Amino acid sequence: MAKQRWWSELGNRAVLAAWRRVGEAGRITAATAAGRRFAAFGEGSAIAFPQGTLLGERWISVGHFTLVGPHVTLSAGFVPERDLGPEPIVRIGSGVVLGRGSHVIGHQSIEIGDDVYTGPYVYITDQNHGYADPQVPIGKQWPVNAPVRIGAGSWLGTGSIVLPGATIGRNVVVAAGSVVRGEVPDHSVVAGVPARVIRRYSGDGAWVAADEAARLEAGSTADR
Repeated sequence: MAKQRWWSELGNRAVLAAWRRVGEAGRITAATAAGRRFAAFGEGSAIAFPQGTLLGERWISVGHFTLVGPHVTLSAGFVPERDLGPEPIVRIGSGVVLGRGSHVIGHQSIEIGDDVYTGPYVYITDQNHGYADPQVPIGKQWPVNAPVRIGAGSWLGTGSIVLPGATIGRNVVVAAGSVVRGEVPDHSVVAGVPARVIRRYSGDGAWVAADEAARLEAGSTADR
């Protein structure tokens, strides 16, 4: 029995060690052939193994010291052979961390600023299905694009969704499970479906509820 346990423990250690080696060998970095397929792939950046879908790397740029977790999908365009123009469609800044299983799906323009962190399974896209004709199945209608921008220093919680046309300011917290659309101001906390501002930084070292922030801002405008 003791010998059986010993062999089992030895096999377990061997499998874990082999998997770690596979993970290290399978990472995408600037020095790998896969990394060189990107429009830019900065020093110190890595995409963990196993990767999700990688499509249109020629139109995706990655800054320096950015970490992309396992099973993350990075996509630009619909098909690999279509020419999307001279500039990147998806631009990921430096010091970014994209959590496990997240998706960044770009067709027109997605910009993720420096030092943006996400939890796992975050979905960011600049394209949605159209619904111009109520008689045609939605999946068969021509999609609609709108640029997305996520400001530097922001945090997107687990399972949050960023919809086409969203502009998220700097140092914004997006609560887990939120669905973001429209404009989100700098230094705010948003939550809900759709996401709404629940707190904002007042500028004098205090955080205030959204309605109080709006009242202070209206008062400041009235004094001008």
